[in-house]
Amino acid sequence: MASDGIAFPQDSPWNQDIRAWPVAPDSDRLIAFIGAGLSLKADFGSGLWEGAPIGIPFTVVSGKQPSAAIHYTAYGAESDPGPMPIPVDAPIEGGAAGTGDRHVLAVDWDRRLLFELYKARPRPDGAWDADSGAVWDLDSAGLRPWGWTSADAAGLPIFPGLVRYQEVASGSIRHALRFTAPRTRRAFVAPATHWASSDSDASAPPMGLRVRLKASVDLASFGPRVRVILEALKRYGMILADNGSAWYVSGAPDDRWDNDELRQLARIKGADLEAVASGPVHVRVPKGAEPLILSFSALPAVVAPGEATTLVWSASGAERFFLVPGPGLVKANRILVSPGTTTTYTLTAQGPFGSAQRRLTVVVR
Repeated sequence: MASDGIAFPQDSPWNQDIRAWPVAPDSDRLIAFIGAGLSLKADFGSGLWEGAPIGIPFTVVSGKQPSAAIHYTAYGAESDPGPMPIPVDAPIEGGAAGTGDRHVLAVDWDRRLLFELYKARPRPDGAWDADSGAVWDLDSAGLRPWGWTSADAAGLPIFPGLVRYQEVASGSIRHALRFTAPRTRRAFVAPATHWASSDSDASAPPMGLRVRLKASVDLASFGPRVRVILEALKRYGMILADNGSAWYVSGAPDDRWDNDELRQLARIKGADLEAVASGPVHVRVPKGAEPLILSFSALPAVVAPGEATTLVWSASGAERFFLVPGPGLVKANRILVSPGTTTTYTLTAQGPFGSAQRRLTVVVR
């Protein structure tokens, strides 16, 4: 699949047509809080701004890309274990010397996986340091555990919310977009799973707030590429993902963008948008049964050097599994491994209400 492919299944919140969804009862208050008179802005474009590409870049890797170790420096308890196939020269948001969020995104269309890091810095040995990170299965509509962050403040994936040039040039964006607001509430609504605020003001927007462009807004006078973006905002809307400038719409840098045309977005004001009712607003992190690994075994448990063994496990309350050392995310409940020496494997089971770990040693002799 090409780099302009659609991330996640059709039933994913990112890909749902929301034109018929009801307007949120507090829409006017939320829009006013962010700024009814403030303009949309493309937080992406061509060329450089303060010496760095404009927007959040991403790289596409093949299923054969070597994996790199990930060392978490801040939010490791809410991050997904590596390794991740992120090249040491992967583009960094803000450039190599950037001091901002320094997001790094890698899309593996071969294995249908997405890897994202926050505050990422490459190490000389090819590994990465990062404040936090997440791995996303592009064939699943599953969310992060409740209360967990990701590489984004709201616990959301970043890549599926970006405006990408190839999509716009094709004439259609078929997913929701990502946007920021200056102040958010200590609350979230799915698909967000995390807040990044201590503000309890009910007028402030929760992370995950979804807004759409009103159907009555006439798009005829906009340039063709801007019209594609605005049509997506009518059909799929945009999701509040982080604290930042009001109504900044995220996208990927590309030298083919016409920055003058993108400035037409400023003709759209907050008053042209409406918040939609997309689910309950959580002011407390939902609680439930934590994952439990019921079994984790190797068949056989003792092998000769280089001989294969099958690691098998079962768990309750878990939807995703990670194996280290190994491939990281495993899309099954078993995997074939061939250790060269005696190796201890760590299995992480992750579900809506947290994660669990268990270790297993395969003896090589």
